[in-house]
Parts: sequence; structure tokens; C-alpha cells
Amino acid sequence: MTSPPDQRLRIAAIDFLNPAPLMWDLEHPPLAADLANRYSIERMLPAQCAASLAGGSSDLGLIPIAALTPDLAIVPGCTIASLDRVRSIQLIVRGDRPLAEVKTVAADTASRSSLAYANILFRKFFGSSPTFVPHTADPVAMLQSADAALLIGDPALLALEARASVEAQVGPCQWFDIAHEWTTRTGLPWVAAVWAVRPEAVTSPAQLIDDLNQSRVHGLTHVEELVAEWSPRIAIPPSTIRDYLTHNIHYSLDERCIEAIRLFRSYAAEIDLLPALPQLRFI
Repeated sequence: MTSPPDQRLRIAAIDFLNPAPLMWDLEHPPLAADLANRYSIERMLPAQCAASLAGGSSDLGLIPIAALTPDLAIVPGCTIASLDRVRSIQLIVRGDRPLAEVKTVAADTASRSSLAYANILFRKFFGSSPTFVPHTADPVAMLQSADAALLIGDPALLALEARASVEAQVGPCQWFDIAHEWTTRTGLPWVAAVWAVRPEAVTSPAQLIDDLNQSRVHGLTHVEELVAEWSPRIAIPPSTIRDYLTHNIHYSLDERCIEAIRLFRSYAAEIDLLPALPQLRFI
């Protein structure tokens, strides 16, 4: 006898600290067991989430906004964003050179959105167009091979904690928070990722929206438990993890965040970085 096909939605999830509150109910009792009947989870890097969703290997993904396409629908309510400094996207410039004089950037390619934000900032606001060279997330090696380094996610958090050590090896550096650079120039939040879904895979949109938003709400009421879980996993102080989850990251996909996504995609299309996305589609 053959087994019935798995009807669960396949989730591509980011294996970073910042989505931890969004994943709370999917990973913790009392709701994880019930949600496991509706969802299966595979963890990967942000750019891999986008590829998995685009290729049909996943049905639902927490994907960079650079990876949104007309075929994908945004799930309302949840996001990974920042209202000012995010900490986890760092542009480190060796020496005291002006940003307009940066010629090469060694870039962690874990997130397409972060690379796109950096490109937009350089080309639209800093007045230059440096070459971005893919590189493993090692700030010292990056800065030994390029004028600047772009670090994303947990490696950026770790680099900030090790700033003195990094500069002891490569010399004084300037550290720019990409979210802060964006918000100060646009007056809008910096938005990294949203839940996106292949609409044809969803049989109950209301259930999906409720499940993901309740998970966000519950996760933000269990920050201390998340601090305790993540402290052994990432070498930064518990107080930094707490501040990061409660102050650096903004998790609600409000109207200003939606406006920011539209502006980001407009700028990216203007400089031929990403295809135009005239309209955002919601489930």
C-alpha cells in the first residue's frame, strides 16, 4: 500500500537569529505538534530560501524582498525589518577613505536583498559603483582582499563583537550599518525579508495568515527563552541578543514597511539591478 501524498506546506526557513521570534510556534510547544501536521520545515540561507521557493522545492519561504516575483504572494503581517540600526548588515570600510572612493567590496552573498541595498546606496546615494566580489564571511580575509567588506546576518553580529580584533589585524575601519544608511536617506524602514508563498499551494489562506502571525506574537512574548536558547549558539552576550530581538529588528509588516519595499524595488529597477515589480501581490 502506498502512503498518501504529504499535503503539508513545505517551509524554507532562514537559519539565522533574526527570524527566531517568527518561528516560535513552529518550534515550541504547545502548538508545534499541531503545526507539524500542516507544515514541514527545511532550514537554509536567505538566498537559498528564495531559490527553493522559485524552483518549487518549497511552498512557503522567508525570502529576501529582492527575490519577490509576480508569481509569489506576500503573507500579510510578518517581516524582518529595522526602523534604524539593524546591527546584522555591516559595511566595513578599511581606513578612512570616503565611501565614494571605495572601488571593491568583498561581499557575503547570503542575502540578495542586502547586496541590492548596498548597491543602491553606493550607486544612488554615495556616488560610486564599486565591484562586488563574492567572499566567505570572514571580515579579516575580506578586508585584506578589498577596500570594504559586506557582512550579513550572524557573521555581521559576530564581527561587531570582535571589532577590536578585526581592526588589530587590518587597521582602523569605518563601520556602516546598512539599515541606518537606508533609513536616514529615505525616512522609511529597512526591510529585509517577508514570508512569501506560491499561491497555488495554499488551500486555506486565512489559516496560513493566522498561524504565522500568531507565531510572531507568541515569539515576541518569549524573548527571554529565545535569549537562553541562542546564547550557546552564537558568541555574543545575552544582552546583545535581547536588544537585537527587541530593538534592532522590527517584525510587523505595517504600511510603512510595505511602502519601503515598493521604494526599494523601484530604486533597484531604476539602476537595472532587479526586474521591475509594479505591484506587490498579497495572499
